[in-house]
Amino acid sequence: MTTAYWAGHAWLDGGVAERVRLVAGGGRWVRVERDAPVVEGDQRLPGLVLPGFANTHSHAFHRALRGRTHDGGGTFWTWRERMYALARMLEPESYQRLATAVYAEMALAGVTSVGEFHYLHHRLDGSGYADENAFGRALIAAAGAAGIRITLLDACYLSGGLGAAGYLGLDDVQRRFSDGSAARWRQRVSALTIAESDTARIGAAIHSVRAVPADQLAEVVSWARQRPLHAHVSEQPAENEATLAAHGCTPTELLARSGFLGPLHTAVHATHLSASDIRRYGDTATNISFCPTTERDLADGIGPASELSAAGARLTLGSDQNAMVDLLEEVRALEMNDRLASLRRGRFPLPALVDSLTAAGHASLGWSDTGRLAVGQRADLVALRLDTVRTAGALPEQAILAAGATDVDTVLVDGRVVVSGGRHVLGDIGALLREAIEPLWR
Repeated sequence: MTTAYWAGHAWLDGGVAERVRLVAGGGRWVRVERDAPVVEGDQRLPGLVLPGFANTHSHAFHRALRGRTHDGGGTFWTWRERMYALARMLEPESYQRLATAVYAEMALAGVTSVGEFHYLHHRLDGSGYADENAFGRALIAAAGAAGIRITLLDACYLSGGLGAAGYLGLDDVQRRFSDGSAARWRQRVSALTIAESDTARIGAAIHSVRAVPADQLAEVVSWARQRPLHAHVSEQPAENEATLAAHGCTPTELLARSGFLGPLHTAVHATHLSASDIRRYGDTATNISFCPTTERDLADGIGPASELSAAGARLTLGSDQNAMVDLLEEVRALEMNDRLASLRRGRFPLPALVDSLTAAGHASLGWSDTGRLAVGQRADLVALRLDTVRTAGALPEQAILAAGATDVDTVLVDGRVVVSGGRHVLGDIGALLREAIEPLWR
């Protein structure tokens, strides 16, 4: 059985085409026609149709911090204390309710695949649940309920930080995150792979060089092999300073010594890089996940996006702490932040921006068969209205620099309608978010 859609404008390889007919069958695009007439029975889509968006870096539980961390100014480190307070409260059941609502919010914003950087593993005292992957399975179930794909990037987290004298012990909250050793992490995450499906995959993550001692890094890289492997890198200058003092190199160089770098690997943030770091990422075609709304919220800084792209790295986008779930804002900020840093406009060609929003992001999560409106690709799409107060009058090819999440009208994931007329199949997602978040703070 096939379903046909007709769009006045659609982003095909290289740019916008007019009068496009898309036919889905078995969850994939079986026919893509340009300059096509409407056929009886076709479902008309409004505005501009794009491939589904990829959110390459999410911490779903951070969504409960939105609007609760801005009093008193502070730094990344004071924000982290609020985050740790939240981490104390969660159990697998409450996290599943929260994540279902968060992933549904992502679907409303056009996200069809999410990379969940997952490090909340155990009980508050560090002991395991009867199912040692209870949290991971809860997140996979949440993505399924919300109708999007997930790559669960299970994070190794072993130390409480890094100082000039070496690695620090875990505090009372960080015990929830730790398996004790990379070998024990490997054993636990290997058991989780049984949960993989056509819409859920297991990848790996190195939380950071602060949280995984240098002699444990290679174990994580070895396990990942042909799976996606992500790591927080150089988000804060303090991380660079501590790594230089302890190891005499940058975090990027330390990771590279363990085998981290390459097309299946993704450096998250990469905000404070040296020239040699940038060359390493470019020479190895490593992915970079920029998360501009988080990086500005936490005053992290503006990363060297155009330099990384010019060197050969592939740029992707994430919502990170989910202070805002709007991938269109993330892609716009990628361009606009680089304008602020360079004092020049037009830093990225529009096809490059769309690639970072779609195909590049999906590939970094292990879903190389989606992100394009092309025969054989998974039947994902996002229909973006061009008649709203934000988009009215915009040229279709420039609409991503004008639109926001609220302009998303229709979302398909593997040929299934998840959002229609701006409404998720689960109903009132605002209510689901309130029901999941408010009890956590009582």
